[in-house]
Amino acid sequence: MFRALSRVSTAGFRSLARTRTGYSAPLASRCYSHGKVETDEEFDSRWVTYFSKPDIDAWELRKGMNTLIGYDLVPEPKILDSALRACRRLNDLASAIRILEAVKDKAGPHKDIYPYVIQELKPTLTELGISTPEELGIDKL
Repeated sequence: MFRALSRVSTAGFRSLARTRTGYSAPLASRCYSHGKVETDEEFDSRWVTYFSKPDIDAWELRKGMNTLIGYDLVPEPKILDSALRACRRLNDLASAIRILEAVKDKAGPHKDIYPYVIQELKPTLTELGISTPEELGIDKL
């Protein structure tokens, strides 16, 4: 009885083994989003409109800056201009200075980026009455 069962199971196993030998596993591939790729101009305009909202509150400002600083880039001066104007609307000088400090930190070892950003933002900083961390002396602490 066991001999008959083993013949059936062996025959069944062999047929399984024969059909599986032609099977090859597909190569591993990743399924990324098929969404539209955002251009640099669209990215900049999205963040400028985010910070230009008239009803933005302090939490949204901090959340937006935290997200923006989390990207692998130094934000464009026009985005920072919009963020600094949002700080002024909220009367939040500390956040404005923190934004400038974060930009300096993001520039990292590239010593020419931060002076360029400050040069581009100088009219806005003067208009809004915001001092840079260097002018306040807090960059040396």
